[in-house]
Amino acid sequence: MFDVVESISHFLREPFMNVAIHVESIPILFALLLGLVGALAPCQFSGNVSAITLYGANSLRQGVAWIDTLFFILGKITAFSGLGLVIFLLGQEFQQQLPMLFEPMRRLLGPLLIFIGVYMLGLVKMTWHLRLWKPVENNRGKGNWGSFMLGFSFSLGFCPTMAILYFSLLTPLTLTTSYGAFLPPLFALGTSIPLLVVMFIIWYLGLGGMVLKKGRRLGLYVQRTAGIFIILIGVLDMLTFW
Repeated sequence: MFDVVESISHFLREPFMNVAIHVESIPILFALLLGLVGALAPCQFSGNVSAITLYGANSLRQGVAWIDTLFFILGKITAFSGLGLVIFLLGQEFQQQLPMLFEPMRRLLGPLLIFIGVYMLGLVKMTWHLRLWKPVENNRGKGNWGSFMLGFSFSLGFCPTMAILYFSLLTPLTLTTSYGAFLPPLFALGTSIPLLVVMFIIWYLGLGGMVLKKGRRLGLYVQRTAGIFIILIGVLDMLTFW
């Protein structure tokens, strides 16, 4: 299954990788494009599609979820920047061991997506609320924290493609460039470009809150459809990485 997913991923990311190679002399642009290529890597693809589904559905139901999207991206920036700091403090030799440390964590993404999908279907009831897509008027900040942690956790899954992009291409540039500290955040921003494009389209076309205007029942259908789709992504993810 991984070979199939990798072949599709390679087809999608190859054009952007070719552009990135041509702008390698411009580290800021190179880091951003590497992140975009990373967004299409097999280990990041399922997480990004799930985030698009989650926040896209929420935008259609409640209004464009810019704040949730911002905190999701901040979670990604924190994860990749923290990883760069660890490499800086412990040395490049340590970076060869990091992908192996993240491999068990990568396997958790599939079950996490399935859990989120099941919760969105209303099949799981909890005394605490997973506020990633529901209104938080009475619990201000909890939805933001959930989005932040989702972005952070989605970023820690590494496969061979992602390891090459981050450790072999970005890290040496980070350590040899005077403004290298800014490159991991740009890389993280690049991995979020597909999500930002979808959110922009929803905003530009005025689709935010469209479902809410047509009634709560339709909003429930949208949420459950998104939940089913995320479950399918989680199952595919497990078939690929387990």
